[in-house]
Amino acid sequence: RTLAREGCDIAIIGRDEAAARVSAADIAAETGRLAQAWSVDTGDDQSVQTAVAQIAVQFDRIDILVNAAAKPGGQTPPPKLSEITTDLFWSDVNVKVMGYLRMARECAPHMIRNGWGRIINISGLAARQTGSTIGSIRNVGVAALTKNLADELGPQGINVVCVHPGLTRTEKTPDVIARQAHSKGVPTDEIEQRMASMNAVRRLIGADDIAEIVAFLASPKSIAING
Repeated sequence: RTLAREGCDIAIIGRDEAAARVSAADIAAETGRLAQAWSVDTGDDQSVQTAVAQIAVQFDRIDILVNAAAKPGGQTPPPKLSEITTDLFWSDVNVKVMGYLRMARECAPHMIRNGWGRIINISGLAARQTGSTIGSIRNVGVAALTKNLADELGPQGINVVCVHPGLTRTEKTPDVIARQAHSKGVPTDEIEQRMASMNAVRRLIGADDIAEIVAFLASPKSIAING
């Protein structure tokens, strides 16, 4: 929505095409920009290749890629060492790390032809904190991917940047707060205060706050920020 407000036409991709279509219709109605939805599984090569090829034809160009696909963290306690299985690990890393790579691999040639582009990878603070072994590995992987792509693509006018949001209020947050309040037997506002205290600014950051950062990084004004 924030990118559309800044004048971008938007392709929304996700496995839930019905939800993506609702979002696309809302954004188009609000901003007057072209917004369309695609059903894509970033964990699958063919799904990504097909969608990006279709998007490039529909929009005539691809300038900005925002990678934000991942199995949500923080909804349930992360698995302990004895609970981590090969399938659990690979399914998570395949969507977030390899999925980001797949999207970048397919979108980069379009940006290279235009001599300009932005790739913004949404990662998370698990890259620098313990508590979730798989979460830390996947986010460190995203950070390493970002730096490598920045060094490779920077000379061709493409900036690649990683954003590590702290605790962020999304549409899932009220249910998370309610579950924690119920399990701990405390009021919901106490849980929200505890969560806010984990951020340096002592409040929950909103998804719109992250969007403003992404919009800046996606703009020509971010030329000095790469890798």
